[in-house]
Amino acid sequence: SMLESERSAAQLVIEEWKRPAHGTQYFAALSASMGAMAVGAAIGYSSPASAAFRYDNTTEVITDNSTFGNLYLSKEARGWFAGSLSIGALLGCMLAGLCINNIGRKGTMLVSVVPLLSGWILIGLAQNLSMLVIGRILCGLCTGISSLVVPTYTTEFASKDIRGALGTGFQLFITVGILYAYIFGWAMDSWRLLTVVCGALGFVFLLMAAFLKESPHYLLSKGKEMQARQSMQYFRGKSYDIQQEMEELKKSLKDSSDVKVTLSDLSTPYILKPLLITLALMVFQQLAGVNAVIYNINIIFQDSGSQLSDDMSTIVVGVVQVLATAASTLLIDRAGRKLLLSLSAGVMSFSIICLGVFFYVKTHDEEWVVNNLSWMPLTSLIVFITAFSIGYGPIPWIMMGELFYPNVKEAAGSLATTINWTCVFIVTFTFEPLQGAIHDYGVYWLFGSISALNFIFCLAFVPETKGKTLQETTAYFGGPPS
Repeated sequence: SMLESERSAAQLVIEEWKRPAHGTQYFAALSASMGAMAVGAAIGYSSPASAAFRYDNTTEVITDNSTFGNLYLSKEARGWFAGSLSIGALLGCMLAGLCINNIGRKGTMLVSVVPLLSGWILIGLAQNLSMLVIGRILCGLCTGISSLVVPTYTTEFASKDIRGALGTGFQLFITVGILYAYIFGWAMDSWRLLTVVCGALGFVFLLMAAFLKESPHYLLSKGKEMQARQSMQYFRGKSYDIQQEMEELKKSLKDSSDVKVTLSDLSTPYILKPLLITLALMVFQQLAGVNAVIYNINIIFQDSGSQLSDDMSTIVVGVVQVLATAASTLLIDRAGRKLLLSLSAGVMSFSIICLGVFFYVKTHDEEWVVNNLSWMPLTSLIVFITAFSIGYGPIPWIMMGELFYPNVKEAAGSLATTINWTCVFIVTFTFEPLQGAIHDYGVYWLFGSISALNFIFCLAFVPETKGKTLQETTAYFGGPPS
């Protein structure tokens, strides 16, 4: 038995040696995800602020003369205020591709804080609509850059066993940031003070990102092998043998530098199919209408006339969004991508159509609806946000990292992110005009029908990538086995 215990002790040492440490990876993922939280606060900010700007009887933008007077925005102006973030995000996506290859993943994260803080300062001191909009566009720049650099960085340093979980961190922290803005929006009377509280997250991100190690992938791609090894060893733990993983990384980088991808190459079937699937996931993710709902959630509750106060309803939805996204972190490496996406689309379709039914009946018999169905808007939105957060929120971003070779990832990644933010822009800007044209219920039914189409698409075309290596996934699409 003495021998036995020695053997099992030796076994443990070998196991340790084979298994990467997680602590350093969790810390790095948390630091990078602070960028997502800062971005989430910028996304969530527009809902309490828009409700504070509400002033329907006028089309003018009025400011009174005191330095920190209140701003009253027309309905159209509020649309610009909420949606201008996505203009910045679009520009940010285009910039991000250049930055992450020239100044590295860490450098890009640090640089992205500059427009974010400048944007918050402009919004906080705003005297008119244009200051608000320029401030939002600057915050959007950081949003676009972060939505490419944070997931890229995370998937590059994460070990295979926790890659899915760390990959959902970006989406999780965006929802935490949104909830943060909702709670402080409820607690504070002043939208100007709210900018200080939301902007403070940018400073926290800056401090945490300063201590990050650059990704081994990036260092190796720049020929800095010694530093890449140190970085990999740091992420995997002192006792872990990184030799095999370094060799694999070298091989994949060499393969990808041998085949530089041009636009015409994107049409080869094993690249084109995953590209089209990723782009479709991005389009469906946004056309489900989630951003229209998040940007305008206070206003939706004001319109629904439900018994619970608008701010409380908003916070309930925010809490649900965080919990559901956290649940997805636990589920994603167990249940698999395809199942979660299909479920997510089906339930989103059903719940947003129910919200439409509420508003439809309300136009015909308001008193009856307020007396009998006042629970329905909040319930529908809770179910909608839960379904979105468990599947469609995080998974398209993870699939983007899992479907492409490194050499394709840049071109495909920036294309997918750009399309994603273009759809956010379209959905946010058309939300109020569409409400005017086809009524509230018409808009929700439109979102619902798109999610129903999406459900069919997931069942028919989306492959399962859970636990598969990149080579296996590419082989599935008919790519060269390597």
